[in-house]
Amino acid sequence: MSYAVQHLRETAEIVARLNPEDCERCVRELVALRARGGRLFILGVGGSAANAGHAVNDFRKIGGFECYAPTDNVSELTARTNDEGWATVFVEWLRGSRLRADDALLVLSVGGGNREQNVSPNLVAAVDFAKQVGARVIGLLGKDGGHTAKVADACVIVPVVNPGNITPHSEAFQAVLWHLFVSHPAVKVNQTKWESVAKP
Repeated sequence: MSYAVQHLRETAEIVARLNPEDCERCVRELVALRARGGRLFILGVGGSAANAGHAVNDFRKIGGFECYAPTDNVSELTARTNDEGWATVFVEWLRGSRLRADDALLVLSVGGGNREQNVSPNLVAAVDFAKQVGARVIGLLGKDGGHTAKVADACVIVPVVNPGNITPHSEAFQAVLWHLFVSHPAVKVNQTKWESVAKP
């Protein structure tokens, strides 16, 4: 069996094992967030940071959300990393943005953060701060979801079908899932370009 066949079979297995109700629970959180006028902050590290920037565009343009990703401001991100340390970059950015109870975090992460193992401590601190101020937490996570899954109000965990491919599948499915959210009839408020010009 070629690797391409293996990877695609794993992808199909993940799709079959995802829980649609977890997706709908996340959508309900997003609908409620927009209805109360709250802001959506999307957090991710590494490949998930790139996904966060893309997702911000979609939630703003298609979903009509006020939405931001701290990693889109590389000057502040690197200044905070240099001056204060990596572990606090997100929580201090959220403090500066006056995170409040009406807001929500959307965490994109392979592992969801783990304080004990010092993995993505910046996500752990941000999630804890969100819970402290009463903001909601949504996760698109891989592996076991780590700290984020333990405290999130709603999350989807990408099933592990091959321990050697946790990261590529987790990050790929972040895109699948946020596109599900923004194209959901309860969330989508603006037509996407190619659908708007398609012939009937």
